This record gives sequence, structure tokens and C-alpha cells, in this order.
Amino acid sequence: MVELQRQPALGRGMRSASADIAASDAMRTVFDTRDPMVSADGHRPSKIEILRLGIGFTVSAVTCAIPWVALSSIILPRVLEINDPTSKVAMVGMINAVGSVVALLANIVFGTFSDVTRSRFGKRTPWIIVGGLITGVAIGSIGFGMRSTAMIVVLWCLAQAGYNMMLAPFVATMSDRVPDKVRGTVSGFYGAGIAVGQTLGSLVGAALLAQGDAGLFGGWMMGMLIFGLIGIVTVIIWPREQSNRNEVRVVTDAKSIVRSFRPPMHAPDFYYALVGRTLMMGGYWMINTYQLYIAQDYVFAGDPNATVKAAAMIATMAVITLVVSLIAAVTAGPITDRLGMRKTPVALASCLFAVGALMPLLFRSPLGMYLFAGIAGLGYGVYNAIDQALNVAVLPNPKEAGKDLGILNLANTLSTVIGSVLTSIVVSIVKGALHVTESPAIAYAWVFGVAIVIVLVAAFLTTRIKNVR
Repeated sequence: MVELQRQPALGRGMRSASADIAASDAMRTVFDTRDPMVSADGHRPSKIEILRLGIGFTVSAVTCAIPWVALSSIILPRVLEINDPTSKVAMVGMINAVGSVVALLANIVFGTFSDVTRSRFGKRTPWIIVGGLITGVAIGSIGFGMRSTAMIVVLWCLAQAGYNMMLAPFVATMSDRVPDKVRGTVSGFYGAGIAVGQTLGSLVGAALLAQGDAGLFGGWMMGMLIFGLIGIVTVIIWPREQSNRNEVRVVTDAKSIVRSFRPPMHAPDFYYALVGRTLMMGGYWMINTYQLYIAQDYVFAGDPNATVKAAAMIATMAVITLVVSLIAAVTAGPITDRLGMRKTPVALASCLFAVGALMPLLFRSPLGMYLFAGIAGLGYGVYNAIDQALNVAVLPNPKEAGKDLGILNLANTLSTVIGSVLTSIVVSIVKGALHVTESPAIAYAWVFGVAIVIVLVAAFLTTRIKNVR
């Protein structure tokens, strides 16, 4: 049986800022002086255990990213386009925004709950398995209600809740169980898994799109199967998480529960990392979420075979991105481990993504999109390889890793909202200015321009982190 640890009650009044700083500094001292081959849970994993952890992170990253990207960026937009072509851009933005609010809350809540869970299966395992099952059921159900936008909204929100119930403790496991010395390498393979999975997701989504209604339904069934099984498969690959029932339980009250959700105090590096990732991924999702519409309405505008050509172009882009992301991701992590650097490579990767996003503005053609896939894909691969290690490095208190990484993972949620809403707003403004009902090609040129600006702001904020090289 899973139990939530009861936290100590707060005394009267609030602790002073100096006390907060002292506590945080003391915790950091313990963290920084620990043997770099001993994980935060006090265990010295063997090489085989580290390998199993790395494989588990990578397999999960790949297999989750494939259906998530295929569904969110290709299958779902196509379903909404079929249901209502005139409001398709706004509907994608609305569904992603509503779903992301649910995901935002779920990430913090379940990350915190996993920190204080006590069970014979450990504190992360139960949430990872249950979250995967909930996600699978919700995704599969959408396949049977594709023609009801209201049903899609409800089930997509449930899927977001389940996915983040799984994701928050999953990411916290890297802080708990992966030693400092090899975290960059493990993070690199995890980032490679994300990059590979996302590009394969575009490839799979394009293939399903070409199959018509049968392909759309098959996409939802694929998501149900993968998400339903991935939590179970991951915890089987990992070394078994040990029981933590013997950890101290103390009396709780309402104030202590509220306090357990409190964001870190006096941790500027933490917030630079949070906002920087949010904006970087916001720029990424501005383009990626709408890649089908960009292909149809920008590159192949006016072409009667735009949907067929769009599917072929997206598939080619996915192959290009797959190659460069693999090269970037598997090399960046070990190199930054050797150099002891996290911040600078992350900032440079953001700039490289911005250069890639410039290409479709210079070349409104498949060539421009292929250059975007190659250059931005390289930057995104490096970014994903290192950013999770950077996030762990800026944690103010490793004992609250689940909660704090849950907050940092809000970047994944908020970025989806920012990307979807900004693109929707930009397209709507241009449509209003031109007094048209269909999305004009020039609207997507503005989308690329806005994405470049916010990604460069993300790079600047990352350089503001002081305590990480």
C-alpha cells in the first residue's frame, strides 16, 4: 500500500529569509561534497545498475515521444481540421492551453506527492506505473470520440494529467539514483531518446496521415498501447527501487501540506533555468505543433495536393532531424561531463535553433524546411542532451527533487501553452489585418520571426545562471 509521508507541522510565524538561505546552503554543501559516484539516495550503483538506469531513461524517452509528437503535432491537428477547417488553428491552441493547465498542476502535485510517498515499492515506482496506465486509457478513448471536439478536450486533459503523474517522478529518479559523475552522460542519452523519439514521431505521424481515417484511428490505438505499457517496462528495466517504508513519518497539518508545494526561495539560478527552458521550448512548439499547417499553408500554399506533399516533406524532415539529433545528443553529454560545463552549451544550442528557424524565412520552399530540420535539429539535440543535467545542477535542495524538478518541468507544460497560443494569436492577428478566414502564408512567416526572438531571449537568460559553468 502506498502512503504519503506526513510532514512536520510549521511553528508559529514564518522562517526568516536568512534561515531559508542557511538551510539551502547547508543542503547544497552536503550535496556538493558527496562522493560523485554515490547517488543522492546514498547508494553506490554498480556499472550494470548505471547501464540499466541509462537504458530505462532512454527507452522511455524514445517510446513516449513517438506517440506524443505524432498525436499532438500531426494526428490531433488533422482531426480538428476535418471537424472544423476554419477554426483549426484556434482549436489547436485552445486544446493545448487547457490541457497544459491540467498538466502544470499535475506535474507539481504528483512530483510533490512522490517525494513524500512511502511504500514497499519505493516512492517513485507506483506513480510511474499508474500514470502510464491512465494516459493509455485516455489516449485510446480519444480514438472512439474523434468527431466530438468536447470529448477530445476532456480526454486530452485526462491524458495530460496521467502523463505528468508518470513524468514528474520519472525525472526525479535521475536526481535520486544517478550519481553526479555520470549524470551528464545519462542525461545525454535521455536527451537523445527525446530527440530521436520526437523525430520518429513526426515520421510515424506523417505515415499515419497518409493512410486517411484508418491512420488517424491507428495513431490513437498506438498511443494507448505504448503509454499503457511504458511505465511497467521502465521500472522492470531499472534496478528495483527499494522499499522506503522505514523513513521517518511525523505529524502533519494544513500548513505543512501547503508548505510542501512552496517553490524554492532565494534560488535565482533555478528560476533562470525555468524561464529559459520555458521560452526555448515555447519557440520549438510554436513551429512543431503547427508543422502540418505550416507545410500545407506556407510551403505548399495554393497547391491542390498540399496535404500529400506536406506528409512527404514532414517525413523527410524527420529523417534529417533524426540523424543530426542522434549525433548531437550522444556526443554532447559525455563531452560536457569531461569539460564540466552545462550552461554555455545550452545557451549556444538555443542560438543554433534560432539560426535554423531563420531558414524557412529566407527560403519559402522544402529546401528552407530541410535546412530548418538540419540546423535547428542539431541545436535541439544538443539542448536536450544537456538541459536535464543543468536542471539537476540548479536544484537548491536535492531532498525535494521531485517537487522542484516538477516545477522545472512546468517548462514542458508552459512551453506548449506559449507555443500554441502565440502561434494562434499571430495567425489570428494576420488574418484579421488581411480580412480573410483562411490562414495566409505570410502569417507563418511571422510565426518563425516570433519564435526566433523568444529562443534568443531564452539563450540570454540561461547565460545569467551563475553557479553552473
